[in-house]
Amino acid sequence: MNNAIFTYLKSYSTDPFKVDRLIISAFLYSLDLQNTGNQFLQQYIIQKEDDDNQNLKEFLSIHLFTEIEELIRVFEFVISPEDKILTGAIYTPKNIRDYIFEQCFEHTDDLNNVKICDPACGCGGFLYTAAKTIHDQTGKSYQTIFVDNIYGLDVQMYAINRSKLLLTLLGLTEGENADFEFNLDLGNALNFKWAGHYPNFQGFDIVVGNPPYVCSRNIDDESKELIFDWKVSESGHPDLYIPFFQIGIENLRPQGVLGFITMNTFFKSVNGRALRQYFEDQALALKILDFGGNQVFQNKSTYTCICIIRKCESQTVEYAQGNEESLTENVPFQRISYKRLNHKNGWNLQQNDLLNRIEEAGPAFGDLYRTRNGIATLMNHIYIFDGAREDEEFYYLQNGAEYPIEKGICKEIINPNKFTQAKCIDELRQKAIFPYEFDAEGAARLISQEDFKDRYPCAYRYMEAKKDVLAKRDKGKGKYENWYAYGRNQSLEKYSNKLFFPHITPHIPHYTISQEEDLLFYNGIAVVSEDEKELHFLKKLMSSDLFWFYVVNSSKPYGSGFFSLSRNYIKNFGIAEFAEDEKREFIESNQDQANEILADKYKVALPFSKLKVMLTETLSF
Repeated sequence: MNNAIFTYLKSYSTDPFKVDRLIISAFLYSLDLQNTGNQFLQQYIIQKEDDDNQNLKEFLSIHLFTEIEELIRVFEFVISPEDKILTGAIYTPKNIRDYIFEQCFEHTDDLNNVKICDPACGCGGFLYTAAKTIHDQTGKSYQTIFVDNIYGLDVQMYAINRSKLLLTLLGLTEGENADFEFNLDLGNALNFKWAGHYPNFQGFDIVVGNPPYVCSRNIDDESKELIFDWKVSESGHPDLYIPFFQIGIENLRPQGVLGFITMNTFFKSVNGRALRQYFEDQALALKILDFGGNQVFQNKSTYTCICIIRKCESQTVEYAQGNEESLTENVPFQRISYKRLNHKNGWNLQQNDLLNRIEEAGPAFGDLYRTRNGIATLMNHIYIFDGAREDEEFYYLQNGAEYPIEKGICKEIINPNKFTQAKCIDELRQKAIFPYEFDAEGAARLISQEDFKDRYPCAYRYMEAKKDVLAKRDKGKGKYENWYAYGRNQSLEKYSNKLFFPHITPHIPHYTISQEEDLLFYNGIAVVSEDEKELHFLKKLMSSDLFWFYVVNSSKPYGSGFFSLSRNYIKNFGIAEFAEDEKREFIESNQDQANEILADKYKVALPFSKLKVMLTETLSF
């Protein structure tokens, strides 16, 4: 679609009615339908004598509508950025909607009487697809379908209006010039009572949609309280999409079907633990098409899957990983017994048997090793700098001007996230202003403001010049020990041995060991230990094909083939037992030899050459 459309609408108005009036008029004039007698549409038609007729002419000179799908995309685009954060609204492509309904209708015998609901309907894309499919397959009029078959709910009134407009135009473009009635309601799905709202409600046959992509910190105050009324929200800090599974399932009739395009983070995340347990306890017939790191939404970095759930008992989960081409291909699904899944530690859905064998090989990584995330200043560009110029007493920091910074208040610091390319610490060294001192036990204490000013006057003047910028951390609501303190107190201890590695990586990274007690790090991860030999053992293990295979098949995928090494995704890796002499031999081996040792220890039935092929196939999506 022409980007000029979006540019024009972005600057036109923030009033939903004015924007909708322009869009609807442009659509009707494009298709020569402006003379409709529909009473609802009349208020949205710009006439020649109206003040905004010139705007309509300008807009029509940019674009003429040819189909309703364009209208759906435009409706989603004009939602304000602020509302998108709060409601998680996003345009769901037609091929996704079609696939979900194809899967749902496989389990539906009577399209004439089917009842379909989208509990977060947004601008009505799913309801449009539902109505059109029923009409095309049964011949029922839209006037009847909208009353008998289609139900929608949303928290925003403009979304309900746009759903009504979309469905009205669907009927109009297919020859029904009538005044329609709808089952479209304003309300919060977290506490909306369908049974109380619709007499004789017996449950829906199908619940579909794209539940709101709202992370826990952005949920509105009302929903933050209501979300914990749902059992699936009892773990971690639940994102808003999570309770929509329980909402949908509990409002289905027996044998009904739910079809969602949603986040795939619940496979492994802490906040998805209660949802995983819910699926296991209910033993629901769950089918997942996982898009992994493939992006199916334009201009939105989301990691998604399609879930098709029948409200009937099943002992297995069906799982496949794919991409958009999988929507039109016959993708093979593997069946995984619920008994082989672990809601507490996270679901291993790819290579389930092998991953379970690896996890059961010995004590869990997370039980044996301590991991730390880097320091969190929440304003790195103020504290961290490259020491390009120095003299005997000062480093000279460039930040709007050149500032001398006393060497005594600085520590060396690295960013382990760069170990995807860098091979050693010396390639990454920077300086960090460190307004702390270590006590005898190795814990950091913030120096007093008086000491700061007296002992490091140049650094203090620099920090004072940036005081207003520092005050913007945590959206201005941060509570710090003092205004120049780091934003968080994490990783401010001394550690004698650290094994550094990145949070995300597209390949086996360079794991690097440091014995520098004072060396700080930001971003990335470190395993800390008093035992240097143990870290050399762990470095060899984590550099292996086996460990990387585990990461690729069990951790969170990101775009461009990156995978997460965050603690939550590697903590369940089983550490096989090594005698002291075996551990010494393993450390001294080259990586190919180490791979062979691990193949024996973990009883991998396939040669590692074949394991690498499996890994390559996993990465080929």
